[in-house]
Amino acid sequence: MTTSYTFNESKTFTVTDARKMAAKVAADLKRMQRLYGEPNDADIYEFEAEVVALLRDGYLGVVWYGFRRAGQWIEPTLQYTASDLADDSTADEDPGKIKPGRNIDDASFYTFLEYSGAWSRLTESEKVVYIASLPFSRMNASTPSVNGYLENDRTYFSGGRSLNRASVRSY
Repeated sequence: MTTSYTFNESKTFTVTDARKMAAKVAADLKRMQRLYGEPNDADIYEFEAEVVALLRDGYLGVVWYGFRRAGQWIEPTLQYTASDLADDSTADEDPGKIKPGRNIDDASFYTFLEYSGAWSRLTESEKVVYIASLPFSRMNASTPSVNGYLENDRTYFSGGRSLNRASVRSY
């Protein structure tokens, strides 16, 4: 006699899950601040609040935080990509491992956001209202290019979703 079982599990992504992942982004940014002087505490607080809202509502596609020189991302820059399809085998790693001692002469701190596909399903008026609810306003800009390459180095996971972190590395 053969017996089979089926098990279905659904996960609900909550604001608590969003806060857990955003706190890891904030910890990375705090480490960047200690090593490179940017971003400041007030900005980190706003970036964290923005990530919580965008993750909670499913509108975060990709967000970058780091340094630009001549319009290109350089080390140390972090890219976070949101993914809705993560399973329990996805590792939830600790933040950190920002490399010290990178040359940021003549560079400035910058952040750039790309919304998820769900964002495109909103009407223009819904987008305006939503953007007004965020902790700060972003300007329209072109995606900066990378001076080097991206190295996937961390995954933050909670509630069936993940944030995959990649760091800019020099050749």
